[in-house]
Amino acid sequence: MSRTAHITLLARYNEWMNDKLYEAAASLPADELTAERGAFFGSLLATLNHIAVADTIWLKRIASHPCFGAALAPVATLAQPAALDQPLFDSLAALRERRAWLDHLILGWTAGLADSDLDAVITYRRMNGEANKRQLGLLLLHFFNHQTHHRGQASTLLSQAGVDLGVTDLLMLVPEAED
Repeated sequence: MSRTAHITLLARYNEWMNDKLYEAAASLPADELTAERGAFFGSLLATLNHIAVADTIWLKRIASHPCFGAALAPVATLAQPAALDQPLFDSLAALRERRAWLDHLILGWTAGLADSDLDAVITYRRMNGEANKRQLGLLLLHFFNHQTHHRGQASTLLSQAGVDLGVTDLLMLVPEAED
């Protein structure tokens, strides 16, 4: 399996898990979504907002690279989030729509990557202004790992609210090996 096939698998997993997560969250009343639960971002809705904020920040950074700007042009029109805990939307329905749009964009973009694209160097500034240069392939590992980390927190918040998310393993999307 090529390096880009691994990235595409992570993008598919990301979309699959986000679909499951938002479907489960939609079963809760609004006050349960915004209830303070002692998580890093407080509530389930705030945690889901954070994931969308971080994805937006990273995709905008990647879109600034000349090789990826066209494929990620739609994200360039989004406002730059001012803070990692910025609420993008105050309703799950609106956030879910953005999430689905982001996941579709991520899937389409990653499906078009070549292995050599993963060696591209992305130059960006962190939220604190610090300049950084990192290889795209490694940034994408962080990008997808960050989502998984916070979806794990969100699944715990759902569990606290009495909602079982079900199976969440990447293994569910790993194809069977051929003999």
